[in-house]
Amino acid sequence: MNTGSTSNGPMTQHLSVPGGMIAYDIQGMGPLVLLVPGMGDLRAAYRFLTPAIVSAGYTVATVDLRGHGDSDPSFPAYGDVETAADITLLLQKLGAPAVIVGNSMGAGAAVIVAAETPNLVVGLVLIGPFVRQPASSTAFSRLVLRLLMARPWAAAAWKAYLPKLYAGNRPTDFADYLAAVITSIKRPGYARAFSLTTRTDHRQAGTSLLAVTSPTLVVMGERDPDFPDPKGEADWISRTLGGATVMIEDAGHYPQSQQPERTSAAIIRFLRTIA
Repeated sequence: MNTGSTSNGPMTQHLSVPGGMIAYDIQGMGPLVLLVPGMGDLRAAYRFLTPAIVSAGYTVATVDLRGHGDSDPSFPAYGDVETAADITLLLQKLGAPAVIVGNSMGAGAAVIVAAETPNLVVGLVLIGPFVRQPASSTAFSRLVLRLLMARPWAAAAWKAYLPKLYAGNRPTDFADYLAAVITSIKRPGYARAFSLTTRTDHRQAGTSLLAVTSPTLVVMGERDPDFPDPKGEADWISRTLGGATVMIEDAGHYPQSQQPERTSAAIIRFLRTIA
């Protein structure tokens, strides 16, 4: 079962890392761009962004988080730090530095990689990024979410909650994509992996911010429900990293699929500023 790509898409490949294997695919020619999804998502979350970046002249690799999609669900630990370790090994395997595009938790992992192995990171695109511990009120909300996503009701709870993160416009294939996400979680071992992933924190990402020197673009949906003040959070991250902010209208936590044209245009403009 290939949950990351369509039957007409690139072949799924696997990389052995400590604790299991992570799945990825790669297509295109040119400078490398690595796309990292967030918690509870599949690499197919970038199904609209990938062809646009490939058409612009780049090699695009998309990866499933450990315990998600076509990656193994048998790892002993999950989270920002573990994802950053997997990304580092994948970039070493691919043999080229990359612009890392990270959504949500994937953004936190990307920041850690940029701080710890700057030779592997040409730039960062942080979409709906969790790169620091949230304020107490938001932290409480995420604690409630963690309890809701505990087994054995993880799949049902995520099916009810995920649509709320798509505030604003939804992609035309949202129902099919949601079904694929939930089917993926229902497989043996994956609900456990997903539940453990919800326990991650973003402390390491937060302490890594000041060590990041890579050019950075922050992309935030104007209606992102994960942040009380989406623009305020995006601007704070941009100021901290010396980057730029692009706000996407009528989009929530996933502007790459909710408003793919505007999001891909902003990202491609940023990519072309990097030598």
